[in-house]
Amino acid sequence: MATYEEVKDAPNHPDKYLFDVRNKSELEETGVLPSSINIPLPELERALNLPDDAFTKTYGRKKPSVDAVIIFSCKAGGRAARATNLARTLGFCNAKAYAGSWTEWQDKEGGQ
Repeated sequence: MATYEEVKDAPNHPDKYLFDVRNKSELEETGVLPSSINIPLPELERALNLPDDAFTKTYGRKKPSVDAVIIFSCKAGGRAARATNLARTLGFCNAKAYAGSWTEWQDKEGGQ
């Protein structure tokens, strides 16, 4: 599991990936986590199976290697856990969920 502190520090670690698996409409309503890449959960398997160049073109960042640290976030942790399990089945061995997800982030950031 990823902690709030780890997620807050993620922008300082370009080797880590932070994927927000909420739908775009949710992000518009609430806001986004700094340095996160939005890949809605229904699109995640396709995204993680994209060739490297297609991933970079689509998401503006190099595709993570199978041993990269990938943190998944959603609204309250459920979809982040499912995303983590999916990524692990695809071979991403350092995938983990941010259990508190947006709900915890918003509480600790004062609703920003």
